[in-house]
Amino acid sequence: MIDLQKIVEQTFTTLKHGRSTFQVQLKPREIGIIRSVSFAIAQVSGLPNVASDELLKFPYDIYGIAFNVDQDSIGVVLLGDYWRLQSGDQVERTGRVMDVAVGLGLLGRVIDPLGMPLDNKGPLHSSERLPVERPAVHIMDRAPVTEPLQTGLKVIDALIPIGRGQRELILGDRQTGKTAIAIDTILNQHDQNVLCVYCAIGQRASAVAKTIATLKAQGALDYTVVMVSEGDAPPGFAYIAPYAATSIAEYFMEKGHDVLIVYDDLTQHARAYRELSLLLRRPPGREAFPGDIFYIHSRLLERATCLKEARGGGSLTALPIIETEAQNISAYIPTNLISITDGQIYLSPTLFELGILPAVDVGRSVSRVGGKAQRAVYRAVAANLKLSYAQFQELETFARFGARLDKTSRGVITNGQRIRACLKQSQSTPLAMVAQITILLALTEKLFDNVPLLKMKDAEKALIQAACELPEQLLNSINRGKILSAEDRQSIIEIAGTTLAPFQIIPEEDW
Repeated sequence: MIDLQKIVEQTFTTLKHGRSTFQVQLKPREIGIIRSVSFAIAQVSGLPNVASDELLKFPYDIYGIAFNVDQDSIGVVLLGDYWRLQSGDQVERTGRVMDVAVGLGLLGRVIDPLGMPLDNKGPLHSSERLPVERPAVHIMDRAPVTEPLQTGLKVIDALIPIGRGQRELILGDRQTGKTAIAIDTILNQHDQNVLCVYCAIGQRASAVAKTIATLKAQGALDYTVVMVSEGDAPPGFAYIAPYAATSIAEYFMEKGHDVLIVYDDLTQHARAYRELSLLLRRPPGREAFPGDIFYIHSRLLERATCLKEARGGGSLTALPIIETEAQNISAYIPTNLISITDGQIYLSPTLFELGILPAVDVGRSVSRVGGKAQRAVYRAVAANLKLSYAQFQELETFARFGARLDKTSRGVITNGQRIRACLKQSQSTPLAMVAQITILLALTEKLFDNVPLLKMKDAEKALIQAACELPEQLLNSINRGKILSAEDRQSIIEIAGTTLAPFQIIPEEDW
């Protein structure tokens, strides 16, 4: 091993050039040697003063993170084309931990976990960098979660409200619409003064390209930073991606902005960490995951919070996504994340197959912040909606056995079918709060009950159009988010009744 620190006997050397004398400060460097290289990791010897998580520089401008710091060797996670390295290559300390570029100049850009641009728009314009691993905000610097984060999805805003600063888990089987919910939430922030960070972890390049195209087409890329770690990238990229994305989001939060970050998905992150840990000979635990798998996710999601006004009043809302297998939400990783987050949105493959989209299972979904992060106008018009929907689901299951139902039970089923039809929503069409409140109030007043199911979609469209044309005074009352006065409530009911009248049929007295 070449060790310049031992070779250099003095830090200052005098150089003479003609009649001039220069004093040059020599900076000693520690250089180690690669002992072995395997898939995405390397074993390095030397570097006696290396620190844990320190960034190391390899040939060909490849970097790595000191993961295992043992007495005789260092296990390094490589971040680059590891196949170009071989035993005997030199390794140099950088003296700093892994960091990433931050700043408003990243908005509208697509970058990798190292902060390198991937969108062919030139170099990033940023003069600041932050470590990817940062301690979470102290408890005394946090404020309660009281301000809602509107997703634009009726089923979530009405029944499973999310607050700014909350951590709400999105989980479900493969291809059930988890990413669609997160992207729709980003699209709905265009006039909400919320900045967004979308972190794709181990995703297919085609899927990421489709997501970026959707954000660009809807004008959402202007207030969004996209960080991409593709599925064929080394596992080190997937491991550091969510931490690097969170540092970017934290920069915005500390500047007083409200920020939304989406991790898509943490199942791939856990698998990448498991792969690295097993390659580095860390002892496996349950399902071959290392014992600290809970800690790597908890220290990530703990960084999402709402700051006090003295700290700028910003907030960071996290929407982590994980994939379940065969609807098993009690598996190891889902159980860990459910215990870390403040609630979960569960997507049912059964509902997805029936065409009920978004396929949110209201019974298994919960927001532990709840009504504290929901506007009063929502609580007033949707207070009994979840109970009515749950009663309908129980009765519907019972009615499948051919049981004869009384008139009251038939009314519950009729109303529940309309609730389910109204909670359906097309992808990439988030609804404004005025339209949602109008639809929910019509549901509460059972104005849809006489509308045939086949006409529900057209009736809802007509009601959304009518909501956009409400009088200015009514629009202001709804947008303030306060409980509607009796006069305003009655005015909306009358407008909704008039709008839905052409779609209604005369109810039969005897079924």
